[in-house]
Amino acid sequence: MSRLPAIENPQRKPYPSDLSDAEWLIIKPFLPKPKGFGHPVEVDLREILNAIFYVQRTGCQWEMLPHDLPPYTTVYGYFQKWQRKGIWQKIHDQVRHQLRQDLGRDEHSSVAIADSQSVKTTGKKGEVYGFDGGKKVKGRKRHIVVDSQGLLIGVLVTEANASERLGAVVVLHESAQELSKLEVVWVDQGYSGENFAQAVKQVCGEQVRVEVIERISKTFERLPKRWIVERTFGWLNRFRRLSKDYELYTEISEAMIYGSLIRLMVKRMAA
Repeated sequence: MSRLPAIENPQRKPYPSDLSDAEWLIIKPFLPKPKGFGHPVEVDLREILNAIFYVQRTGCQWEMLPHDLPPYTTVYGYFQKWQRKGIWQKIHDQVRHQLRQDLGRDEHSSVAIADSQSVKTTGKKGEVYGFDGGKKVKGRKRHIVVDSQGLLIGVLVTEANASERLGAVVVLHESAQELSKLEVVWVDQGYSGENFAQAVKQVCGEQVRVEVIERISKTFERLPKRWIVERTFGWLNRFRRLSKDYELYTEISEAMIYGSLIRLMVKRMAA
């Protein structure tokens, strides 16, 4: 028996990245609603999402989408419009809230874990491009903050030589609404220092403390609490579109990350 998900379009065979019926029912309520006036929507949003998830999972170019999916101009048009209006992050946050509730947890986490990942780009990408001397990587840096389950709270994409501390503070500041119950931020030694701790208190509240998880040996070790955010980076690596930063604009890169994690969370909720 095939494990591939069912699709609404009977004229094509499903792809492994397609939404199953159960997954579609989960994500459908979070999608933008029709305005109720003007020209009616004629595209199948499920197929639009299937095409976007296909790009993220396989890493193919937009114009290389299979012909049995909607036209790539239509698919990319929706992806870009939703990025411009902040809809990807909005859907992501709503799905994350629902997943946390399903796990028996409060919508807002009392714990945050900050880290960054330097990734290569395919050549020089606009003005946001640099060299991470520590990781020896030319490209960009992904600053993320996750909750105790490894679910993404916020992300910022910068040049690779950007400060880890500053990136984390910016993400915490932009995610303040999601951190109303925050009590502690776990970080590695790269974020140590009183200045960073004070900056976190300024953007998150005086009640928030920073705990630095120190490495004991120089060999590989699974650090307590720190492995959670490393697992999140591992989740991102499942999507070939995120193996490098292929995007010209960092806003698109961030939307790609939100979209990929939406796909993972919906799959987990439907399991």
